[in-house]
Amino acid sequence: MRTTSIALLLFVCISILSRAQNVNLEKTGDTPVGAKFTSGGQIRMDICPSQLDVSGSDENQVRISYYLDDRDDDRDSDVKVGLRISGDHADVKVTRCPQNNFHVKLEVPRSSNLYVRMFAGQFNLLGITGDKDIELHAGQLTIDVGKPEDYFRVDASLLTGDLQASAFNVSKSGLFRSFEQGGPGKYRLHVHVGAGQITLR
Repeated sequence: MRTTSIALLLFVCISILSRAQNVNLEKTGDTPVGAKFTSGGQIRMDICPSQLDVSGSDENQVRISYYLDDRDDDRDSDVKVGLRISGDHADVKVTRCPQNNFHVKLEVPRSSNLYVRMFAGQFNLLGITGDKDIELHAGQLTIDVGKPEDYFRVDASLLTGDLQASAFNVSKSGLFRSFEQGGPGKYRLHVHVGAGQITLR
């Protein structure tokens, strides 16, 4: 009887925790938007053209905020943020953004695996350990990679522009520039920009 009671209690606790990790939010004109999220998870981002700053946090959560340079400008009232979390997978989508001077800030656990797609803009990444798969059609991509030896594979490419990867002793510019490197680590770094600049430091 006691064994049955303990098993039932464990089942209830696991069910509650499982429900707590599943989130489906869609907010329009609200900032910030956030929810708890496990460290070491996979985060996929589909972000409108903007300046996107992604940073690692000591808190186990995903938190999305946005603003215009002019805080009195109300053009951000139609911005739509979607956040879906299922276990250790999160999907972030930001759409209906103003065309100019728009900033998106995303805070995620320091240990996270990232998959990011943007049409255009300025992307800055700081303080995150994990796999990174990031592509922009056009714009400026800057990543603080952390320790270069943490990666087992690194590849970066652009169709036209400037590729500066001081972390890996690479500097190239012009058309169809790329490089690949292997290493002793366990993470993968993949970056691509159609037209613009890549900085890996």
